[in-house]
Amino acid sequence: MDQGPYKTIRDVSGKVSRVIRIGTRKSQLARIQTDSIAAKLKELYPEVTLEIIGMTTTGDKILDTALSKIGEKSLFTKELETALEKNEVDLVVHSLKDLPTSLPPGFTIGAILKRENPHDAVVLHPQNAGQTLATLPQNSVIGTSSLRRAAQLKKRFPHLDFKDIRGNLNTRLKKLDDKEDYSAIILAAAGLKRMGWDARISQILEPEDCMYAVGQGALAVEVRARDTEILEMVSVLHHKDTVLRCIAERAFLRTLEGGCSVPVAVHSELKDSQLYLTGAVYSLDGSDSLKETMQATLSVTTPLDTQHRVGVTAAKIWGPDQDSAERLGSGLAELLISRGAREILAVARQLNDAR
Repeated sequence: MDQGPYKTIRDVSGKVSRVIRIGTRKSQLARIQTDSIAAKLKELYPEVTLEIIGMTTTGDKILDTALSKIGEKSLFTKELETALEKNEVDLVVHSLKDLPTSLPPGFTIGAILKRENPHDAVVLHPQNAGQTLATLPQNSVIGTSSLRRAAQLKKRFPHLDFKDIRGNLNTRLKKLDDKEDYSAIILAAAGLKRMGWDARISQILEPEDCMYAVGQGALAVEVRARDTEILEMVSVLHHKDTVLRCIAERAFLRTLEGGCSVPVAVHSELKDSQLYLTGAVYSLDGSDSLKETMQATLSVTTPLDTQHRVGVTAAKIWGPDQDSAERLGSGLAELLISRGAREILAVARQLNDAR
C-alpha cells in the first residue's frame, strides 16, 4: 500500500510544517469527538497543522432501515477507510463500537482513548418526566434500533413495547420530542455526555438492566498499519485500562462471530490487577439467554510490544497483559458457545432477517 508523500504547508515566514489530515463522519457528535482528539494531538505536537475532513458513510445515508437489517459490517467505517487507503487522510476517528473486530488488511487501531461512561441511558419524552422504565404505563413505546438493547429490556420490562428508531442523536431526540410516538428512547450515555446533553439523561441503565455493546463509550483512532510515524504519534493517546477492557470485549465478540445483527452484550471492569468480563447472548425477545463472567490477572509492567490484537496496536502496553485480555474474551465466548450460544445467535439472526 503506497503511503504517498506527506502533505506540508509553508507559512508566511517560509517555515514548512507537516499537515495531518483527520477523517471523520460529518454528524455533530462525530465532529465533537474528532475535535477533542485533534485538540489533544495539537497540545502534544504544536508544530503540526491539523486538517479535519468530514465524510458521509453508508450508515449515514440509509436512515429508513434498522442497522441490524442492512447486514454490512463496516456501515460507518468503509468510506473513511477508503480515504485512508488512498492517502487522502492520515488517520480516522471512530466510535470503537462501530469498528468490526477484524479490520481490512493494512489498517490498525493506533489509539483507544479513555472511555466515557459505557452504559446506555433512558431519555424520556418530556411529558413522562420523573418516570423510569419500570414505572412507565403498560404498552409504552420505547425507541431503539439496537437488537442488544431490545432483547435485554424486553425481558426485564415485559410491560413495554419496543420499536425501531434511526438517525443521528439530534434526529432521534427530535423524533422523541416533536411527536408522541415514543414514551422514551434508549441512547448511549457517552454520546449524550459528549454533546453536552447530560440533562436529558433520565436514567442510566445498570448492567443488571442492560449490558452495553462491545467498545461502547470509547473512541478509536484508525491508521495505516505501515505508517509507523503516525502510529507512534497517536499511540500516546492510548488509555491502558480502556485498551485492555476493549481487547477482551472485542475478542469475545470476534470469537462469537457477532455483529450488530445479533444481540451480544458485555460488561468489563479492571480492579486491583484483575480484569473481569461478563458477556451474554440473547434471543431477539430476550426469553433465551446465556450469561457468564470470567476474570484474568494482569501485571503492572510495560515493556514495548508491537503485535496487534483484534485490530489494536498498543506498543506501550505490556504484551502479556494484552494476550491475557484477548484470551479472557475468547475463553468467555468459548464457554458460552459450549452452552449453546451459537444456536441462540443463529436463531436470532434468522428471525431478524425474516422481519
